[in-house]
Amino acid sequence: MKDVYLFSGFLGSGKTSMLTDVLRQLKEKGLKPAVIMNELGKLPFDSQAVDEDVPLKEMLEGCICCSGAEKTEAQIQSLLMDAKFDVLIIETTGAAHPVEALDAVYSPLFAEQLNIKGIVTVADSKLWLEREKLTPQVRSLYLEQIRHAHLLIANKMDLLTDAEQGKVVFEMQNVNSNAFILQTTNGNVPLSLLEKLKATAPRPKEDIELARIGSQLHLSSRLVELKSSYTQEQFEEWVRSLPSTVYRIKGYVPIEGIKNPMLFQYAYGLVQWLPEYIHMPSKIVMIGENIQEIEVINEK
Repeated sequence: MKDVYLFSGFLGSGKTSMLTDVLRQLKEKGLKPAVIMNELGKLPFDSQAVDEDVPLKEMLEGCICCSGAEKTEAQIQSLLMDAKFDVLIIETTGAAHPVEALDAVYSPLFAEQLNIKGIVTVADSKLWLEREKLTPQVRSLYLEQIRHAHLLIANKMDLLTDAEQGKVVFEMQNVNSNAFILQTTNGNVPLSLLEKLKATAPRPKEDIELARIGSQLHLSSRLVELKSSYTQEQFEEWVRSLPSTVYRIKGYVPIEGIKNPMLFQYAYGLVQWLPEYIHMPSKIVMIGENIQEIEVINEK
């Protein structure tokens, strides 16, 4: 399995500096990284930080989430088929919501080949203290990026006084009590800290109790194999019974009387069914908080 990290954070927070340093550490350890870089501009300025020997996929003028999800899936599939790598790093645009970014990355087509290690959010500490100056929409996204992180990088600490540094850490812990908060000045993160992350829920049922011990599994993903056929009504009834902490479901659901499993997608309380013209594996991916504790339809 390939380890996957999502790097999140606002423009100018220090994501690219962190990416450059992590790539250096991976190479020094003898690991081969690959990168998918998502940028809103027309020119791939940030990609200049990636050496030529690192497999790189770029998405320009788009978002890794929403409409860009299919492009992201295609790029990951291309990397898995063509490139030899050990670790995949996906640097999301600052406008990406962490849950939507995770949704775009975790397709049932290749879920078994990827080990999502976690979302690493780089936060500009000075911007945190001045967040009330942001528009409500931008401030809300900033808080969501911090709330859903598995590892929080409180960057640019050198610009703050000791009292301000303490205030930043205390307030960020109130927003996200699960994530470890690393105080940095140039986005430097020890590779050993990244390697300890574990955001993918374990598949064997006997391991679930162990997973509950790990506080960093508050936002996680879970691959479920569907072993029975259902009516669309039965499946949607199960989906409606799920708690609001289940943010996304997507995959291929076997429907009674239909030859191939149908593509199913769920987000924001809305469901979508699409016919599939080739036989896809009957699997779904669930994304949410404490997802390993959810009773799936097969277990009822």
